[in-house]
Amino acid sequence: MGLLSVILIFVFGVSIWNASELRMAMNRSTRSYLNDVTTNLSRDIQEAIHNKMNSLIMVADSVMRMGIPENETSIRDFLARKAEILEFDPLILLDRKGDYVCSEEVSRDMDPERFFGISSVRSSFDGEVRAGYMGGESIFYSVPVYGMDGTVSGVLVGVRSKKNMQSMIASKSFNGQMLSCIVDSRGQVVISPSELKPFLRLDDIFRSDKEQKVVGDIRKMQDDMRMGKDGILEFSAVTGEELFLSYNSLDLNDWFLLTIIPAGIISGDANRYILQTFFIIGILIVIFFLFLNAMYRFYHSHRMQLERLAFVDPLTGGANQAAFGLRYRELAGSMKPGGYTITVMDVRHFKMINERFGIHEGNQVLAYLYHVMERHMRAEDGEFVARSESDCFFLCLKGGGHQEIRDRMDDMVQDINSFCNPDLPGYTFSFRQGACVVEEPGLKIAILQDRARLASQSRNPDLEPGCVFYDDSLTVELKMEEELNGLFQGSIENHDFQVYLQPKVGLESRALEGAEALVRWIHPKRGVIYPSDFIPLFERNGKICKLDIYVFTEVCRIISRWEKEGKEIIPVSVNLSRQHFTDEDFLDRFADIAGQYHIPAGMIEFELTESIFFDSHQIQRVRDAIQRMHELGFACSLDDFGSGFSSLGLLKEFDVDSIKMDRSFFLNMSGPKAREVIACLVDLAKRLKVKTVAEGIEDWDTVEYLKSIGCNMVQGYVFSKPLPADAFERLHISWTGSIECNINP
Repeated sequence: MGLLSVILIFVFGVSIWNASELRMAMNRSTRSYLNDVTTNLSRDIQEAIHNKMNSLIMVADSVMRMGIPENETSIRDFLARKAEILEFDPLILLDRKGDYVCSEEVSRDMDPERFFGISSVRSSFDGEVRAGYMGGESIFYSVPVYGMDGTVSGVLVGVRSKKNMQSMIASKSFNGQMLSCIVDSRGQVVISPSELKPFLRLDDIFRSDKEQKVVGDIRKMQDDMRMGKDGILEFSAVTGEELFLSYNSLDLNDWFLLTIIPAGIISGDANRYILQTFFIIGILIVIFFLFLNAMYRFYHSHRMQLERLAFVDPLTGGANQAAFGLRYRELAGSMKPGGYTITVMDVRHFKMINERFGIHEGNQVLAYLYHVMERHMRAEDGEFVARSESDCFFLCLKGGGHQEIRDRMDDMVQDINSFCNPDLPGYTFSFRQGACVVEEPGLKIAILQDRARLASQSRNPDLEPGCVFYDDSLTVELKMEEELNGLFQGSIENHDFQVYLQPKVGLESRALEGAEALVRWIHPKRGVIYPSDFIPLFERNGKICKLDIYVFTEVCRIISRWEKEGKEIIPVSVNLSRQHFTDEDFLDRFADIAGQYHIPAGMIEFELTESIFFDSHQIQRVRDAIQRMHELGFACSLDDFGSGFSSLGLLKEFDVDSIKMDRSFFLNMSGPKAREVIACLVDLAKRLKVKTVAEGIEDWDTVEYLKSIGCNMVQGYVFSKPLPADAFERLHISWTGSIECNINP
């Protein structure tokens, strides 16, 4: 009996010990399970919040593309549709002037004007994407809305009501006995649960001071929350029930997800649990297996989605910039110096496609361009392509030979323009193309891309089409160009650009018959800046138009002064850049300036270079402009005649008043053929009643020959180099009246 009693006591003790250990084990399991559930729930909430933010950013981008119309109805309708689709209540567009457009009528508590005073919204006016909450009743997200000039013109605010947020944080885990809410690190409730359980009042969590351990645990929790750490603590509710509290950072502001469950939710009645151990264990195994399987499926699907968001361009369905960089890093490990080339193809005038055909068609065009380029990639050589941003594409091509790369790029452009699309009839794509041979595979891809982009921007594709390769001189050239660009406006205002005049001498009259205006840049600090350094630069960036108008104005001022001082007026020719012809009414500006100075008709001549006529798209525009010049009292001459390949055709097509034979004709006149060509050109000009001017003449023998064949005027160092206006006026006086220019040596 005693032995049996001992055995029974032993069994009972073992049972009690086993039950106690089982209870402790169950408590540990409860904590672990709570950690898994709340971690996944907080991750789901994070993803849901970031998805809403991304959706709001996309809506803001659409608003930017729409522009802010004068009538608010269309923008309000657009916001209302998006608010319904994205479950915002409401969407509010704020601008810097204090005005707003709301997707729906709102209550006084949701007055949109309140948002102007919220700090997170003000941060969005500085370009930040932020989130905030209003009195535990709702949360809102605010994103900047950029204008077409790239500055923040407004802020788009999306409000989610308490009800929507409660449904997001609600969970059916733990038989519905789990209570969740969102708080900040100070314990202020951001979103409260939809139904408060009787076993807890949230306000008591941070105010309990009955037990020193509880106080210490709560302080640790508060410290963890201030540092953004997760954790679990156990405490007693005001009802006396033991509870587990999990806190998980949402990585947004200082917000945390608080989740509370009863500590005995899993263990329950320990004695009953012991009797049903095997049955429950079996059920838990099945549940755990299903849970793991569901978690695996959830993780796998979200991982695929995240990879797609991270590495796939949503417009083309192909690689994006991140994928391009990743693939390059993988390839660089086995890359030999000079074995690959990074190239860029930037679509020119792509905005015109969006404006003419619409954003949707523009996106389809980008997808088409990508797929054509991808078709030219040699996968076996590790080549790849990606759309970087907007209408810019980067390619990684095998090989480093300049001509080889140029040929491949030309093939791609030809293939792109071989398309047949009824929505884009006759449209021809052109590109800025740049390339950088990978001599140092260890360099970051961003550096190589910047070099390729720099090369593409270093030349005017209208004048020098094709792919441009990067070299170190481009960096030096870029620095100089930046410096000259910075000096330009100040030099215009300070008249550092000075007009020089080079005489044109009439061979028949033996007198001064005209002059050409040339510009010289004499900077007070940089000294003389040569035209070869700044003219091509200003041609590329469009500043040449402003410089031409400046020179024209100075010439008008000089002619006007001659007239007021009673001096003889002679015609002055000024150069006119092809950039002006992009504006159909550009001559009106010149006519206004000439009118202000009362310039007589025929006293100013525009010199046009042959390159103006090479663009078939503007032939008619140039023809009309020459006719308009004559109507406004300006003459027109063709400069650098003979330097191109269409000179005779230009004489036939365009009604110019004179031609300037290029100095290349006169560099070697020792042979009879050279003289015959010049004589034929002069004779042809006479037949067409066009004056001839020979420029760049430096010796008297050439002057005598030109006089003998009937050339009208000579310009060159044989008579005078270009002179400042005051020096030219003195020379002008010496060649007028009874004193003639002696053309005999």
